[in-house]
Amino acid sequence: MDQDLTPYDAFAALDFQIGLGVDEAIGEAPVDRYAQSREQEDRKRAAAEARHNDPFPLKKTPPAPVIAPKVDPVAEARALAESAGSLEDLRDAMAGFEHCDLKKGARSLVFSDGNPNARVMIIGEAPGRDEDIQGRPFVGRAGQLLDRMLAAIDLSREATDAGKWVYITNVLPWRPPQNRDPKPEEIAMLKPFVERHVSLVQPDLLVLMGNISCQAGLGRRGITRLRGNWTEAYGLPALPMFHPAYLLRNPSAKREAWADLLDLQSRLRNDRAAG
Repeated sequence: MDQDLTPYDAFAALDFQIGLGVDEAIGEAPVDRYAQSREQEDRKRAAAEARHNDPFPLKKTPPAPVIAPKVDPVAEARALAESAGSLEDLRDAMAGFEHCDLKKGARSLVFSDGNPNARVMIIGEAPGRDEDIQGRPFVGRAGQLLDRMLAAIDLSREATDAGKWVYITNVLPWRPPQNRDPKPEEIAMLKPFVERHVSLVQPDLLVLMGNISCQAGLGRRGITRLRGNWTEAYGLPALPMFHPAYLLRNPSAKREAWADLLDLQSRLRNDRAAG
């Protein structure tokens, strides 16, 4: 230290340095800040050149997206249906089927009505508003007409006489919104349940009421051409008929429906006589 520099002068010089922005002490060896800056720039430049010259630069590979396994609703419906050993099991299996969006908007699962030991099994299309509320098929205006039609040939879903029994279900157990026609994919995913339903009931004859029932059971539509002609569906004799809702809209078709009912009655009588 300079002998002429007093402690007060030293504090004054230090205060002056702090005022200039100095915030660290100077080491024993000088530091060339410009050289440090050039070294940093050189390292950055070398790294950039290395990346540019490397034909196989290492890149971070993003993690593979997690893809949920694709579910086949038809296959799952078939597995559930085949596992059902009784009608109660089948109803539970249908209630547990989660791949049909109709279930989300429906109040009830409409399974069946009538006597499962009947010789005649009627397969309709889908529940309507009244069916959705009550949880039974064919209970609205169309259902009331169906009951009168069946009564005309001495059949009833409420009969106690075995010769008059009838059993009723639908292709779809849930009501489509606004009573729209079921979509092909909805019919396809629920068809395994219908097939199992028929195999568990084992009726003598089937009645396919309406286009949707014919599409599911025969793979064809066009009820005006199909009605009245005996065919085979689900391995059993089947008679396509007009849906009662169609008859309410087209009363003139009731004559043909009556002819089909008489044909059904005759078939039942002949089969009973032959047996």
